[in-house]
Amino acid sequence: MALPLAPIAVFAAKYGSVALAGYALARQIQVGRTDQRAEDALDELHEGISAHRPRDRDQMNAAARFRRTIRLGTAGPGIEIDASALGRIRMRRV
Repeated sequence: MALPLAPIAVFAAKYGSVALAGYALARQIQVGRTDQRAEDALDELHEGISAHRPRDRDQMNAAARFRRTIRLGTAGPGIEIDASALGRIRMRRV
């Protein structure tokens, strides 16, 4: 009995194109650098979400931090999640 190649070919083409797109995207990413000032600013954020708009500027600043420890069982292994973000939206009339 012959092996039906049409379903396998569709599967290979679909996932092969996704893999090729991922490879092309990975080749376009440039190596970044770590700015210690930005790292310090993210470490000093308070937990929660905050936003404010300075009076003398036409911009809005926002900050968010989420910090949790998740454990498997009462004394099991755990992982700490610390997600921080800073944002700025600047709008001006031209």
